Amino acid sequence: MVLLIVLALSCGVGYAYWQSSQRAESAAALDDGLSATSPPPSATGHAEGTTPATTPTTATTRPTPSRTVKPSAKPRTRSVPTSGSGSFSTAHASGSASGHGTLRRYKVEVEGGIDLEPSAAAQEIAQILADPRGWTADGHDGFQLVSSGPADFVIKIATPDTVDSICGAAGLLTHGEVNCDVGSVVVVNLKRWMLGSPEFHGRIQDYRALIINHEVGHRIGHGHEGCPGPGKPAPVMMQQIYGLHGCTANQWPYDSQGHYIQGPSVP
Repeated sequence: MVLLIVLALSCGVGYAYWQSSQRAESAAALDDGLSATSPPPSATGHAEGTTPATTPTTATTRPTPSRTVKPSAKPRTRSVPTSGSGSFSTAHASGSASGHGTLRRYKVEVEGGIDLEPSAAAQEIAQILADPRGWTADGHDGFQLVSSGPADFVIKIATPDTVDSICGAAGLLTHGEVNCDVGSVVVVNLKRWMLGSPEFHGRIQDYRALIINHEVGHRIGHGHEGCPGPGKPAPVMMQQIYGLHGCTANQWPYDSQGHYIQGPSVP
């Protein structure tokens, strides 16, 4: 009888100790903020077209060997401010005339408050418009970069908010995403200039050529065109940012043999 009493008391003490251990382990899991099956906290991302304010702090957690966390998206390598000063600086750069026939002089202006050197942007644009695959290949259009005096048109590189303001005043809705052509002004969205387009898989310099050739194409009288057929180069006057529709991305109006890359006319 005495032996049974001793055994019962031993079991009771052991059970109490086991319950105390379980409560301690549960409290530790709650203090950590994670349980064995709960996922780790997700990182805070930043919307495209905005400047990150601060680098988010990553909480330190105990690793769970059985769980592999995959990133939901590729990290951005560059951000673009949504707004600038609203005023523009003219690039102090000029160049020789290129092409034949009607000579159009142009200036390049860059909005203040952004990290873009006006002269460097102007020289890049001048190289695009002087390229033998550009609009000068038609034999009757020429271009010349100037920094002073009269100009036939102005190319402005501006932040998304400023683009919306300029283009919106003419009834064009750019939604902070695209470029526009208003009167004698070509308005280039800084977001597209710096980040390109998800539909265009070439170098950023090639996408800039597409921007300039498309908008200047409007200046000299060209309308929008569609894809001429699957696997063919997209016309530069095609709105490639909205999809290629079977064509391949292309930034030049003419090919290396001097043939115009043309598609069906679209509204």
